Amino acid sequence: MSRVVVIGAGLAGLVAANRLASAGVGVTLLTKGIGGLQLSQGTIDVLGYAPDRVTNPVLTLSAIASARPGHPYAAIGAAGVHTGIEYLKQLLPDLLVGDAEANYQLPTAVGAIRPTCLVQPSMVAGHLKDGAKVAVVGLRRLKDFHPALVAENLARTTLPDGGRLVARPVSVDVPARDAEVDSSGLTYARAFDDPAFRARFAAALKPLLGDGETVGLPAVLGLKDRTAWSDLADKLGHPVFEIPLPPPSVPGMRLNEALMASAKAAGVRVVNGTRAVSVRVEDGVVKGVTVATAGADREFTADAFVLAAGGFESGALALDSYGTVTETLFGLPLAGLDAGPLVHGDYWGPEQPLFSVGVRVAGDMRVLDGNGAVVHPNLYAAGGIIGGSSRWAEKSGDGIAVGSAVVAADSILEVLA
Repeated sequence: MSRVVVIGAGLAGLVAANRLASAGVGVTLLTKGIGGLQLSQGTIDVLGYAPDRVTNPVLTLSAIASARPGHPYAAIGAAGVHTGIEYLKQLLPDLLVGDAEANYQLPTAVGAIRPTCLVQPSMVAGHLKDGAKVAVVGLRRLKDFHPALVAENLARTTLPDGGRLVARPVSVDVPARDAEVDSSGLTYARAFDDPAFRARFAAALKPLLGDGETVGLPAVLGLKDRTAWSDLADKLGHPVFEIPLPPPSVPGMRLNEALMASAKAAGVRVVNGTRAVSVRVEDGVVKGVTVATAGADREFTADAFVLAAGGFESGALALDSYGTVTETLFGLPLAGLDAGPLVHGDYWGPEQPLFSVGVRVAGDMRVLDGNGAVVHPNLYAAGGIIGGSSRWAEKSGDGIAVGSAVVAADSILEVLA
């Protein structure tokens, strides 16, 4: 029996599992799939909008926590988020850089500008500043990236600091595989892992670049080789940065693989392809979680459980045809159901109240009922299952995931000590 069972292999579940296992606790990670990080940008959003664009995430989230006691950051606290961010940087020092008190301003695949807190080193040169000269480079055989769209939108946009930049599109045709005219981002990422391909690509692109230009490329600069982007920059003689593509995301794959490898190295037992279907509770204490596996169902027992299964997007929360929302495994009480109609018809208006539905947690991340009492003394929640925020609008989901995962893990460690 493991001391802790973590349910879910997204950002929250992987961080919690790493934190617990690195402290010497036996952890089993149950996941029905490979997690949602492959769908992410490969960066860590702590707080991007509140509702205006945020420059200092931790400072601003402290204000949100004070003004909105139902927000996840009110339970996690600025200290918990800061601890989580520093832990993640320590865990993946060659993959994530940044400061919990500052946001980068990075271009998107449509030429918008998004704020985010921790980024991969291959993205740092994309922090947009007044007076920058950017060459947005497209790959003719990669159909998910349109350099003219990105460059034109960036060139006509006022930057968050009030400045402007110069951007122009460039296209090159260097096939990732011979005779393949429509390659995926993953195919190109594997090609960029090869130094010989990088040399051919640099030889084709370098003559097209102007003096003082920073080179923006789709985020396909290597999957396994973390030095691919810097080697390409050296060959070009220009700073290089990656622009994440629509999912599936190569930077998201890098982040997922790194966190999973770290968890396994720390001794986490990963049980994949297992959908949690029921729980066993005795005298209010969770004793086991049963998962559906090929052949027969199987129960996993533990002293503590971390529910990090996500929200609606993963099926941890469900909305039926009568408008009833449920937490699908434990049947936990949900906050945010009394906000009136959960879905309104004003598409461009306020956020849908449905997006803020989720469990309510105490400061140690244990789940609470409507009266503020702990539901199960050994059940903790982390990540998207926690209600009280519109994570998509705020760009706060990663900060909530990392902060709640670390606080939950530390609370469990204290109990088990």
